[in-house]
Amino acid sequence: MTAHAELAARYGTPLYVYDLDRVQAARRDLFASLPEEFALFYAIKANPHPEVVRAMREGGGRACRAEISSTGELAVALAAGFSGADCLYTGPGKTTGELHEAIAKGVRTFSVESVTDLRRIGSVASAHGVVADCLLRINSVSASATTSIRMTGTPSQFGIDSETLATVLPELTGVPGTRIAGAHLFPLSNARDEDSLIAEFQNTIAVAARLQEEIGVPMDFVDIGGGFSAPYAVPGQRPRYTKLRTELEAALDTHFPRWREGTPEFACESGRYLAGDCGELLAEVVNIKESRGRKFVILDAGINTFGGMSGLGRLLPPAVRLTHPAGDAEETASLVGPLCTPGDVIGREIKVPPLKIGDIVAVPNAGAYGVTSSLLMFLGRPAPTEITVRGGEIVSVSRLEHQRAYGAVAAG
Repeated sequence: MTAHAELAARYGTPLYVYDLDRVQAARRDLFASLPEEFALFYAIKANPHPEVVRAMREGGGRACRAEISSTGELAVALAAGFSGADCLYTGPGKTTGELHEAIAKGVRTFSVESVTDLRRIGSVASAHGVVADCLLRINSVSASATTSIRMTGTPSQFGIDSETLATVLPELTGVPGTRIAGAHLFPLSNARDEDSLIAEFQNTIAVAARLQEEIGVPMDFVDIGGGFSAPYAVPGQRPRYTKLRTELEAALDTHFPRWREGTPEFACESGRYLAGDCGELLAEVVNIKESRGRKFVILDAGINTFGGMSGLGRLLPPAVRLTHPAGDAEETASLVGPLCTPGDVIGREIKVPPLKIGDIVAVPNAGAYGVTSSLLMFLGRPAPTEITVRGGEIVSVSRLEHQRAYGAVAAG
């Protein structure tokens, strides 16, 4: 019996296992791929488990900062040892209530998506007697990569359209309680390959330089986003970006000659790359049935456990392996979950090892966008157990619980 199979026997399934040594290895690898002067934000949305988040700053070497988009993620960051000053608060719909909480807890850097977003931040900052550093998130009209998930160049709730920036900049720079500190550009997610990633970053750096030179956007801090790829729910290794550091340094030398002195300071951000390969999801085969010539393997883990977007076809197809030794034989089946909805599909007509009721299967590279991006409360099934390990030893065992609160509930 393998170690993970033993954990499944002991704690039941569905079960996530996160290896904290792999979290820190990913952190080291990504920092090594970036210029020494770069900061790196961990996007907590990828996996907000407290031990995973803590591993982004502990264990020696360069520490990540935290990118957050809610007061819940802020609470996780603070509990993991980050300070409010370590956090970059992002998102297009920041409420007055959450801004009061964030600023009261020391957050001073915000990504700004619109003029009204900036005004709200300024109003709350002024009420606290502080000034918030604001990065203008730019929805650039230009882009380099044509693959991957595009985050710019189209109409979007994210960012200020670059072609309107010259017109609105005077209004942006005059908002009490705020200081325009730089720019935030996030053009894509999950770049196809290193050349695509480099080309996108080169374009992003050039865009930031033009905004400074032609429009006069202050540039003390520039977050050029992410796009670092990692296998999701299939076997494979994280890529190693062997050319990225040199190419970034060359682009920055061209467009920002004083960047090595910290003028401006640069940062990247990542969630998938940093957390993706630390996790494995274990599930039990609870039933197998035939329907009109097709085989359905029913697991105790569905879209309430593994990425709620899977039911919409966004994360298909995964790969599963048996946790006990198996040969090379394969068959075709649809992997489905236990929920009472036809949308509870993990993989349609995919290759799987021959399975029987009671088998434990493992989904690899499931450390990012797992539990908290799932339809966790749908149909009232309990959340999966989450275990963290380090050096083969269990660090923590936990499970999220949802309880309804009656009475006065504070508005956000």
